[in-house]
Amino acid sequence: MTLLEIIKQKRVHLNRLANTSGTLGEQSAVMSMESWVPRPQGKQLSTLLTELAATGIHIKRFSFDAICTPVPLDFSDVTALREVLPSLIFIEIKSANQSRVKPGFDGYFFALTENEIQAAEQLGKRHKVALFNRQTEELLLTSVPEILARAKSTTWQLSIQL
Repeated sequence: MTLLEIIKQKRVHLNRLANTSGTLGEQSAVMSMESWVPRPQGKQLSTLLTELAATGIHIKRFSFDAICTPVPLDFSDVTALREVLPSLIFIEIKSANQSRVKPGFDGYFFALTENEIQAAEQLGKRHKVALFNRQTEELLLTSVPEILARAKSTTWQLSIQL
C-alpha cells in the first residue's frame, strides 16, 4: 500500500467519524417526513417531559431525536400538548453514510443507548427507531424489539465519562 493510499483511507475514515453524531442524518430524516418535527429544545422540551411524567412516563432529554405529531404543535402550549400527547410518536434516528450498508440496512452497525432503550420500553408503540441511509435516502421505520429480533450480533459496552 502506498503512502497516498493510506492517506486516502484515513480521510475516508475521518469523514465517517466526523458524522458519528448523526446530526446531518437526523436533519435529513426529519425534513423527509412531513409530520415529523425535531426534538423541542429548552423550555418546550421541559414542558413536554413534565407532561409525559404526569402520565407516568419518565424519559431523558436525549432519548429521542424527533416527534411525529398529527397536527402542528406549539410545545409550550400545555393545553394543546395534553390533548395531543397520547398520539405523539417519539422517534430515535440512526443515520448511516457508509457504502457497506445494503438495502434494508443489512450490514448496518450502530448503538442504542440505555436511555433510548428505556424510552422505548416506557413508550411502547409510541416509540420508533428510524434507520436512515444518507447515501440512498432509504428510511426504515422500526422499533427496538424489531431491531433486537433482527440483530445478527450484539456487543454490549460500558461508556464511561471521567
